[in-house]
This record gives sequence, C-alpha cells and structure tokens, in this order.
Amino acid sequence: LPPELRRVASELREQAMRLSRMVENLLDMARLRAGRVKLLKAWQPLEEVVGSSVSAVEANYPGLAVLIELAADLPVLEFDGVLIERVLVNLLENAVKHAGGSEIAIRAGKNDHAVEIKVEDRGPGLPPGGAERLFDMFERGRLEAQSVGTGMGLAICKAIVEAHGGTIRAD
Repeated sequence: LPPELRRVASELREQAMRLSRMVENLLDMARLRAGRVKLLKAWQPLEEVVGSSVSAVEANYPGLAVLIELAADLPVLEFDGVLIERVLVNLLENAVKHAGGSEIAIRAGKNDHAVEIKVEDRGPGLPPGGAERLFDMFERGRLEAQSVGTGMGLAICKAIVEAHGGTIRAD
C-alpha cells in the first residue's frame, strides 16, 4: 500500500480500537451497576497483581519506571485478580497521562482495619473541586483537548473497588 493509505488505515484501526474499548467499558459499567458481575475471588498475595499491573503499563510505555513499595507485613487478600489488575492498570495509566513525566509510584500498606493501595504521581494535581466528581461516569477532570479518554475508566475503577467492599478516592 502507498504510505498515505497505510497512514489512513492505521488511524482507522486506532479509532476502531478506541471505539471497541469504549463499548467494552460501557458494557462492563452496565454489568457492574446491575450487579451482574460475578467476582472470581481467590486468596492471593497483592504483590502478584501489582507486579502484573506494572508490567502491563511498562509494556505500553517503554522507558517508564514505576516505583513499587509494598509493606512487608501485607496479608494474603481475597479479591478478583483480573478486576483488581484492571483497576491498577487504569490508575497507573492515568498517572502516566497526567504526571507530566514525574515519578509514578504504587505503594501499599496496612492501616487499622484495611489494606490501602496508593498510586501516586507528582503531576499538576486535580482541578479545583475535581476530586468529588472524578469517579463519575464521563468525568474527565481536564479539558478534552488536553487529554485523551472517555471519562469511564475511573468510574469503572470505583465500581470494581466497591464491588469488593472497598473505597477509592483521589487527592
């Protein structure tokens, strides 16, 4: 194919993949909200899902280095590994998009009655009043021209975390 036709075909393929991900996210969100997602929970160490999540993100962003700090006393947890990996990948990818090249870290430790997992970056921060709405459907947090996305990723993260009995927040 001529170079111009290859470029157009590549752009069409990217747009089709983006549309497919959006439809998949909408279907997943509908299932989560309807309570139709059966969690496939298993007792497992958090280290495994953190490691696979970081590896998946690093594969999409060559040269990215994510600092991992997990407390040595973390218990084995019961969770759906596929869904929690999706949450972590989404949070890490959001950090990559909005961190402005700053260090990204994932940290986990125990508090009084839960395990807390943090994905941190040193980006520009949230827009004023943005933390309350950030996990709403179609909320993007930034002007459309400044970032790519549908605004469903964090809403899906929230639904998955809540289906596990947890909470999620941004600050």
